[in-house]
Amino acid sequence: MAALGWLTPRRRSATARSVLAGEASAEAARKSSQEAPRATPEEPEFPVIGDDRAAAFFDLDNTVMQGAALFHFGRGLYKRKFFETRDLARFAWQQAWFRLAGVEDPEHMQDARDSALSIVKGHRVAELESIGEEIYDEYMADRIWPGTRALAQAHLDAGQKVWLVTAAPVEIAQVIARRLGLTGALGTVAESVDGVYTGKLVGEPLHGPAKAEAVRALAVAEGLDLSRCAAYSDSHNDIPMLSLVGHPYAINPDAKLRRHAREKDWRLRDYRTGRKAAKVGIPAAAGVGAVAGGTAAAIALSRRRR
Repeated sequence: MAALGWLTPRRRSATARSVLAGEASAEAARKSSQEAPRATPEEPEFPVIGDDRAAAFFDLDNTVMQGAALFHFGRGLYKRKFFETRDLARFAWQQAWFRLAGVEDPEHMQDARDSALSIVKGHRVAELESIGEEIYDEYMADRIWPGTRALAQAHLDAGQKVWLVTAAPVEIAQVIARRLGLTGALGTVAESVDGVYTGKLVGEPLHGPAKAEAVRALAVAEGLDLSRCAAYSDSHNDIPMLSLVGHPYAINPDAKLRRHAREKDWRLRDYRTGRKAAKVGIPAAAGVGAVAGGTAAAIALSRRRR
């Protein structure tokens, strides 16, 4: 009995102390969770499935596709003898620069636009649209960035519309959008009369601030809430468009856009490979000289014909 009497109080005392210990531990845990930095919450699901007031806007050149669509189009026209081969070396560096530096040079792009307008003048719109389908298969299909394509598909799978927004001719942009299964495209509009190109533009090239205005106008027409939309681009020239939306992404960014994106805490994605790509934005692709050849010829001859 003496032994039992000794054990009984101890058992009661241990139980009381256990309760006290448990309460103290719980209180300490509560205080610790309040004082310690909280774990970063998981990123909310994006794009939001079923949000029909959201859409995505993708720049084309070097964002969706390696290189410039206009240059690839020029190469295809060269192959079809829309112009002859002259002075290639003088102008080959223009496409090489775009592919190597991964940035848009305004003078180079202006030359390309002037060239395209000169070349297509007098041709029927339907003819160029048909040729655009062929050129996509020949020169563009293999240059689509799989990572960017997956981002676009995520928006489509969420039930959202996806638009290309580019300074390239709208006919080319629409071909690319259709072949990728996207909703449509905003692009530079070349003037035509009775289905024939006049060699002039309607307004100005869809570049820089003009892209932002196009996206804003489309959002109004489509009833979109831009704060719920996303935009994707590689170029600092598209900061106005990226700044319009609630979800801006810098894709394969040039140096200025990368810096701006970090300052603004925008999301970054880089699908280029290789050491130099990480430093200066060189697309991991070969055949610079071959791609430059036809487009350079276009630029040279368009200048001679003007």
